[in-house]
Amino acid sequence: MGTQHLKDFEKVLIPYIVKTTNMAKKHQILVIGHDIAGCSPEHEKLAYEVGTEIAKSGSVLVSGGLEGVMKASCKGAKDAGGLTVGIIPQSDASFANEYCDVVIPTGMGHTRDFLTALSADGVIVIGGGSGTLSEICAAYMYKKPIAALKNSGGMAEKFSDQYLDHRKNVKIVGVNSAKDAVKYILEQIAK
Repeated sequence: MGTQHLKDFEKVLIPYIVKTTNMAKKHQILVIGHDIAGCSPEHEKLAYEVGTEIAKSGSVLVSGGLEGVMKASCKGAKDAGGLTVGIIPQSDASFANEYCDVVIPTGMGHTRDFLTALSADGVIVIGGGSGTLSEICAAYMYKKPIAALKNSGGMAEKFSDQYLDHRKNVKIVGVNSAKDAVKYILEQIAK
């Protein structure tokens, strides 16, 4: 192929690729909540539904990549054809749950909670204990939109519909369903 033919080919091909390829960054939604120790079947069901809704929205599900709410949400996203990212505290990727497409082993222990929060455009909380609270605080400090499933107990219920402190960085909005949680986060990201 001569030089002129290559230039002609590029004139046609490059605009076609740009026109037909979605070059926009996908939204990244972090799902946080109970690990295996505190995760009930109801938490797993809610997390699965949240994962499904995230995938249906075309967003990427980010989680701590381990068990409990993290695993159930990843499974929901995978079953709906979505992409999942697990940012795990260990240095060995084998600790991640089997539904993580991308595993980021940090070797940082719970300090990785800041990485999960900063990797997300928004956060959805399902139940949760002190580890979840750490991630909520990190997201709050960086003014990430946060939706909490009010009917899931734990930190989600405790902090629904309020601010964490006097700074009023971002209100933690209580929602009643997985669909409402994803809808709220996407609306906030779009602002």
